[in-house]
Amino acid sequence: MLDFLKPYISTFIPIFAAVDALGNIPIFIALTNSLNKKHKRKVIQESVITATVSAVAFMFLGKALLRLLGITVADFQIAGGILLLVIAIHLLLSGKHKGSALTEAGLEVGIFPLGTPLVTGPAVLTMTLMMVDSFGTVPTFISVVLNMFIVWLTFRYTDFFVRLMGEPGMKAFAKIMYILLAAIAVMMMRRGIMGFLLSL
Repeated sequence: MLDFLKPYISTFIPIFAAVDALGNIPIFIALTNSLNKKHKRKVIQESVITATVSAVAFMFLGKALLRLLGITVADFQIAGGILLLVIAIHLLLSGKHKGSALTEAGLEVGIFPLGTPLVTGPAVLTMTLMMVDSFGTVPTFISVVLNMFIVWLTFRYTDFFVRLMGEPGMKAFAKIMYILLAAIAVMMMRRGIMGFLLSL
């Protein structure tokens, strides 16, 4: 029994760490705290579907696609970091503390930046390829799906934190999270640049 479960456990834990569902809660709250329940449910659905489809598609097609296009993981990190930084700057300079600053600009926060690159980013994409190589497609696929279900659960029940902090607290909290979002973007670019330099 334990031998049967070993590949599933061995793939679930690294992917869980890469997805970091709990770590994405503050940014999710900051981006969606002003949205009504219907819109928030839509954002949750979009983010989980985007993250799942991205991870599964990359799991099956990633290596071939990267070889075909000559793209490296470092390229992913740099490009994702630049896009994320643009979003963070837009939020900070718009004068708004709400996720509606993005939706008013015609952007769907569930797809970007939540679905990708925050939930399914370079770390998750790389990890899925590693897990497929080490443990096979089926355990990796099941682990990805289970982790995305955990993401759905964590996003679904974030209202508790909003009620706990209140409106003034959420305003201050959102600004801090937007700065954190910018810092994450810079970190992604830094790692991408370091990876590129090491590959030379």
